Amino acid sequence: MRITEIVYDTGQPVDGYGPGFFRLGGDERAGPLAVLPGGPVAWSGWPEHQIFLENADRIDVLLAGMGADIAVLDPEIQAALEAAGIGVELMASPSACRTYNILLAEGRRVGLAALPL
Repeated sequence: MRITEIVYDTGQPVDGYGPGFFRLGGDERAGPLAVLPGGPVAWSGWPEHQIFLENADRIDVLLAGMGADIAVLDPEIQAALEAAGIGVELMASPSACRTYNILLAEGRRVGLAALPL
């Protein structure tokens, strides 16, 4: 078996997460986490979604980690994101972080909006 290290050319992967925090690029961040193709941005959680709309030309899909379980996103917010051309995938935050890392490694134009556990 051949093992090669993954290289993340377009951003930082999520290194870990736990109750109330995420670890990104070795730095622990408390509270909600938002990551755009250029890196992490300040975000206080839903309904603050303008940051994603402003970067719609850089994101093909936004992985919305809704916490410990899958939850419904406000339909108006989801409609606004989709109208801007951003595909929205709702999932639990652990799944969103793992999927984000995979898509990031593939060089995809992906964003992450994750609520802590």
